Amino acid sequence: MLISTCARHRRAAAAVLLLGAALSLTGCGTHRAADARAEAAPGTPRGSASASAAPGASPYVEPGAGDGAPHYRENNAYRRSGEMAPADEEEARRQADRIEPVLKRLWGEKKWDPASVRAAVLALGYEERRVTPKGELLGGTLDVRAMDLRWETDHYVTPEGAQIGLYVGDSACVTAFVQKTNYEVKTNGPFPETGCLEPPYGH
Repeated sequence: MLISTCARHRRAAAAVLLLGAALSLTGCGTHRAADARAEAAPGTPRGSASASAAPGASPYVEPGAGDGAPHYRENNAYRRSGEMAPADEEEARRQADRIEPVLKRLWGEKKWDPASVRAAVLALGYEERRVTPKGELLGGTLDVRAMDLRWETDHYVTPEGAQIGLYVGDSACVTAFVQKTNYEVKTNGPFPETGCLEPPYGH
């Protein structure tokens, strides 16, 4: 008789434990919009932006994080240019002012292939940047390349156009491009992985 009483107690304890676990899991992770409204600060009108969170919004949004994705800044660090020293920044602006009319003219003439762009910008007196296969700089400050591959619909394409990177001093760049639809010239610090050429998206 003693064995059967202990067995009953064990079964009852196991049932209570299972029931408690089931009850605690049914409410786990649920937070309803009604709950958010109820938790709003006193005086906050119902339905206001601060009264309820957007459904599915990430709780890990970083300030200034573009689309709000977690780790946005970390994932896009390769697209942030470095700081420029004041003297280098001033000189980069002067060089950008020299390059901009050349790209405007080329765009108007519908000449945006890398060879035409390189020849026109080199005519301003810059020297083409040269590096060894191991990446050691031999000299020059100007990089002109074809546009980066882009994904369109179901395949990659290389758009018509050229991208330009001019190294100015130790900390500044003129970063530019010219293509069928438009052209742009701007100054910035070097990018961590691509120097004075703007890095492509989708790293």
